[in-house]
Amino acid sequence: MPTPLRRAASTAGAALLAVALAATTGCSADGGSSADGSGGKPVKGGSLTFAVGSEPSCLDPHVSPTDASAVIQRGVFDSLVSEDGNGTVHPWLATSWKISPDGLSYDFTLREDVLFHDGTKLDAAAVKANFDQITAPETKSAYAASLFGPSYKGTTVTGKNTVRVSFSRPFSPFLQAVSTTYLGIESPKALKAGSSALCAGGTHSVGSGPFVEASRTVGRQIVFHRNPAYKWGPQDGGYNGPAHLDTFTIRFLTDDTTRLGTLTSGQIDAAVVPVIAATQVRTDPRLRLLSHQSPGAVYGLQLNTTRAPLSDQRVRTALLHALDVDSLVTAIYLGIYQRAWSPLSPSTPNAYDSALKDSWAYDPKQASALLDQAGWTGRDKQGYRTKDGKRLTLSWPILAANVTRDQRGALADGMKSEAKAVGIELKQVVVDSGGYFKAAYSADYDVLDLSWSRGDGDILRGLYFGGANLEKGGQNASRIDDPQVDSWLLAASATTDPAQRKAAYAKVQQWVIDHAVTVPLYVGTYLLGTSKSVQGVAFDVSGWPQFARAWTTGR
Repeated sequence: MPTPLRRAASTAGAALLAVALAATTGCSADGGSSADGSGGKPVKGGSLTFAVGSEPSCLDPHVSPTDASAVIQRGVFDSLVSEDGNGTVHPWLATSWKISPDGLSYDFTLREDVLFHDGTKLDAAAVKANFDQITAPETKSAYAASLFGPSYKGTTVTGKNTVRVSFSRPFSPFLQAVSTTYLGIESPKALKAGSSALCAGGTHSVGSGPFVEASRTVGRQIVFHRNPAYKWGPQDGGYNGPAHLDTFTIRFLTDDTTRLGTLTSGQIDAAVVPVIAATQVRTDPRLRLLSHQSPGAVYGLQLNTTRAPLSDQRVRTALLHALDVDSLVTAIYLGIYQRAWSPLSPSTPNAYDSALKDSWAYDPKQASALLDQAGWTGRDKQGYRTKDGKRLTLSWPILAANVTRDQRGALADGMKSEAKAVGIELKQVVVDSGGYFKAAYSADYDVLDLSWSRGDGDILRGLYFGGANLEKGGQNASRIDDPQVDSWLLAASATTDPAQRKAAYAKVQQWVIDHAVTVPLYVGTYLLGTSKSVQGVAFDVSGWPQFARAWTTGR
């Protein structure tokens, strides 16, 4: 087996840099502002329209794993607690909570004045109904159920407004998990409508939040109205009364050019900005560019370790050395996105291992030597390596929408060229969603690309815990199943001590790099363009924009 990777200096390819720069003309080297634009006294009333780049097929965050669903429904579904960017947890629907000394149970005491949008009162039975629904196999939760961890036993009503969540072994990430939209609390009456209605959204999405989901027009928009009764927002020191806006609309504009044009022409108030247009928005005197680095799993390649050729660590390590990630990320993103050295983002509270910076080199000679050792010594007419008459090809199924997202197509083209230079065919196969999930669930791939926002290092459990595979609601696309890694992840989830958790997560990060099961590429940053009339937009710990406290002075 190869020895662990060592630190070395990276060398840039001047020709490749020039090609990538030509593809990204118009970007500047500095990133966007992280300020929220707040200033002056909030204005009551008015409307705000926000355009996003994708429309999820399901709007129920209990089922859908997409960040789009979580962003859309944050204003509708409140959570038991909230978490700030430092990892501090604050009361929300729960006024207090107690973790048992053995770490096996969480007791929550709920507010007594909370009403769902349909008039139903929040109580302990409502919380139990939500958690039971999320974890029921028939719900087919693609992510939310995994946030209960591997040792969830159940939820028990202990009083009218007290509820206990139990585990067979300590699970400290749960408190952060219940701060997310994915475990947001829906009206128990609305839950009875069934999965099709809940996924459809619109009037079927019934929570207790500052916005009431009034209507949905598929393919076009969702309209929200202010909840005038709202007075139970997060107790984090900020405003927690009714939303300032009367009406909040989310429009679905999947084409980047169209979405940008509606923003710059003043037809909408805010929009998700493609990275290539960051400079244009930043320099427009009518607009403001807000940015927030996403915590959780960075964008990178996950390598399938269960089938040849990537079952051979030498081949995986060769790929890691073959890619000049520094030059590519610098050329394509020009400082707006940061190059990644770990599977975790630096903004993930109490988890990121900064020691991984510069821990391996772009070294095509080392990559070639490793491939020789692995027996890939032949060459075909196209220059790719062969072994026993078979080409060294890595299959990479990818959704068409992800090819154009965040300049990932340009990034992939650069990686294909660099991989070919050492004899590896990195072959992207564009597929529809059906083809993608068929490949992912059956492990019929060599490489998958993914990123996953979460404000807790427990995302590493989803990525690397044995058996947490995609078909089971996890994110373990590398499909590793290592007892040592599992023990570190379980140790991290068994303690509430931040230092102990960070130390355990550091070992996991170091292991996956040393064993080359992932190729970290860049740290995602949410780019939001707004009119300068928009104030009070905040980013949550997941790095997503929130409009519950926003207002507008008019276009």
